[in-house]
Amino acid sequence: MKRRALLSALGLTGCGYHVGGKADLLPKTVRTIAIPTFGNLTTRYKISDRLGSAISREFLTRTRYQIVADPNDADATLRGSVLTYTAFPTVVDQVTGRAAGVQVSVLLQVTLTDRASGKVLFTRANMEVRERYEISIDQAQYFEESETALDRLSRDVARTIVSAVLSGF
Repeated sequence: MKRRALLSALGLTGCGYHVGGKADLLPKTVRTIAIPTFGNLTTRYKISDRLGSAISREFLTRTRYQIVADPNDADATLRGSVLTYTAFPTVVDQVTGRAAGVQVSVLLQVTLTDRASGKVLFTRANMEVRERYEISIDQAQYFEESETALDRLSRDVARTIVSAVLSGF
């Protein structure tokens, strides 16, 4: 019985399992990251500002990296663009014919580049993210939910990008 427990313990130590979010595959020379305002090829106002702010906050809270404003002062630069923004109804109220649920879809491109070498450390050419929100069909109770949905979408994008950068995916 002791032998079986010992073999199990030895087997687990070499399986390659590690706790998610703890890996850091960026070069040790990267200590500061600049995140300039994302480009925006859509007509959706301020979506690029939200994404950059959310990604900056996520890097500050989850990593050891400092975020700086000027790419010339950074060891690496994370640049991105919002390529498309679409919103379409997913649920329609049968009585009024109005949308009661909306799906937002955003297509991004993101690249993290080492300033000294010019090497691309991370890239996502066509990163699609989606968020859904409800619309009140009662005009007296109407509350514009799209801005809140974009905040949620921005936080999800930030978590996804920072996790992917740290784990090398």
